[in-house]
Amino acid sequence: MALIRLDAAGVTVPGPPAERTILAPTTLELAERRIGVVGGNGSGKSTLVRLLNGLVTPTTGRVLLDDVDVARRGAAVRRRVGFCFTDPSAQLVMPTCVEDVELSLRRTVRDRATRRAAAIDVLDRFGLAHLADVSVHALSGGQRQLLALAGVLATEPDVLVTDEPTTLLDLRNTRLVAATLFDLDVQLVLVTHDLELAARCERVLVVADGAVVADGPAEASIAAYVASVEAGGPAGAGGSGR
Repeated sequence: MALIRLDAAGVTVPGPPAERTILAPTTLELAERRIGVVGGNGSGKSTLVRLLNGLVTPTTGRVLLDDVDVARRGAAVRRRVGFCFTDPSAQLVMPTCVEDVELSLRRTVRDRATRRAAAIDVLDRFGLAHLADVSVHALSGGQRQLLALAGVLATEPDVLVTDEPTTLLDLRNTRLVAATLFDLDVQLVLVTHDLELAARCERVLVVADGAVVADGPAEASIAAYVASVEAGGPAGAGGSGR
C-alpha cells in the first residue's frame, strides 16, 4: 500500500468579500487498503480527498505520496493516484467507450492497433467489451460509472480516489459498482453517503465543517457520525467546503 501523508495547515480560497477557509488544519497518514470518508453535504469531504492527487493544493503545508510532494510533482503523483468523480459525464469525453479508454492509454501505448487492443481488454475486465463501439451517451448510469472507472484504472494507478461514485445510481447499479470497487487490487479512498459501503472499509474519516472530527475503525467512526446527525451536531451539517 502507498503511504499518503497529509499535513495541511489549512486550505483557503480568495474572496470576495474575504478569504474563506474550506478545510481546517489537517494532519493524516493514510496507509490502509480501504479508507472511507463520510460527512454531510458541504462538509469538506471532496476538498480533503482532492488534496491527495493535487486537484486541490493546500494554502500552507504539504501532501506526500511515498515521500513525493504532490504539489511539486503533480503529474507523477496523478499517474499513481487515479480519481473518479461523482458524475462520470465529467470524465467521459470521447464519442465511444473504446475511444474513451484509448484516450487514457495514449501516453503509455503509442501504437494505435496495440492501444485499441489494450482498451478492449480493459473494457472486458469491466464487462463492457460488448459496448466498445457504443456511444457513451447511450449507456446506463451504472455503465457510465463503470466506464469512468475503467478509464482511470487503465493506467494501473496504485491508489483510487472515488468521490461519491454511487450517488447517482439506482440500487442495482450501486451494488454493481460497489462490488467492482471492493474487488479491485488497489488502495481505495471512498467518499460516500452510503454507510453500508463505508462500513466495508478498514478505516473511516468523518468530516464536518471542514475538519476531520472522527477517525478510526469503520464501526466506531460511523456510530459517531450517526450519533452526531441524530443530535443535530456539526457532523450532519453543511460546512464551507463541498
